Amino acid sequence: MRAFIAALCLSLALTHSAFADTSSTQHSPTPTFQQSADVLRQTYESQLYTLPAFKEGHYGLRMYRQTLDKKYASAIWSDMARVTSKLNRFSAEVHTPEQIHEYAQKRLKSYIGDTDERSLRRYQVTQKMPEYLYLGVGLLGSMARANEYGLKHREDRKLREIIRRYDFETYVTDEEMIKAWAAQLANQVFWLRQLGERDLVDTFITHFQQAYPDKQDAQLTKQQFGNKIYGMTHIIFADSQYYQTLVNEQEHQWIYDYFRANIDTILTRAKEDVIAEVGLSFLLAGLDNDPVVQQTRKAIQASIDQTQGMIPSVRGDFDLTHGEHRNVLAIMLLDWQGVHQAPTVTGDPAIFKSIPYGLIIK
Repeated sequence: MRAFIAALCLSLALTHSAFADTSSTQHSPTPTFQQSADVLRQTYESQLYTLPAFKEGHYGLRMYRQTLDKKYASAIWSDMARVTSKLNRFSAEVHTPEQIHEYAQKRLKSYIGDTDERSLRRYQVTQKMPEYLYLGVGLLGSMARANEYGLKHREDRKLREIIRRYDFETYVTDEEMIKAWAAQLANQVFWLRQLGERDLVDTFITHFQQAYPDKQDAQLTKQQFGNKIYGMTHIIFADSQYYQTLVNEQEHQWIYDYFRANIDTILTRAKEDVIAEVGLSFLLAGLDNDPVVQQTRKAIQASIDQTQGMIPSVRGDFDLTHGEHRNVLAIMLLDWQGVHQAPTVTGDPAIFKSIPYGLIIK
């Protein structure tokens, strides 16, 4: 009998232990936002230098502006080399109206065959002003990046003359251009201001608001709703010079009021990279404790595939290169470390010990 009781007690103890283990597994603590960011960071940083130069630089520059960690110096140099190569080519080979037209036509052809709404809109409207693919998408961004580093191209005067040859106001006031290129135009009007060329920021914002009146949100396709939100976040991003300085909420009150009022719709209708950008817009205004930040962080954390260690595309793809944009934004949102005005040739001389041929200190 004593042996039977002992066996029974052992059986009950094992059953209780198994239940406790199962209960512990079922109720394992949710990872912190920082831990979730670390999952994404491990995936990308273990393979960072297998990415194309543009993606490598995109990731490395953002992580450096967050952490000031010199381990990202090589990625920043790759970005600087990419910028230099583009400006060298433009100044030497693509600068006459005829050369620019030929370059733009080749870029335009890349949209032929794409049937998604965004590509169709871009192809249809940019056919009317193809030089935009050279001027806005190519030249301005490269000049602005060099400028942020404290550098300029040795043919800076020549490149500025090309910018002045075209009336950028034509692009920023065209409703169909805004519906095709909202975020890019937001970047570009701030770059023009940064370079001391033209100030079309207020002009663009006025026409953006006219193109996307809030009362018509319900009529927008999912793509166009995303384009609207994407354009709004990039007004904030561009004003911060891409995570380098804080912005003033009051100067963009209409954007913050809209995000707060429509956050539930944004979480339902927008892609993960746009959701992350909404949260980052609040962090860039020092609004770390705003409920929108917590809501976007929870949504982004929930979208991480733990097996793959990254956020997949809306189609479920886990392509490392195509996913870099959404995943680096997620890292920044989940583990925000403030703004830093860096890197610059004066503030971070070690990164700029070797400047690619074509760039000089401005």
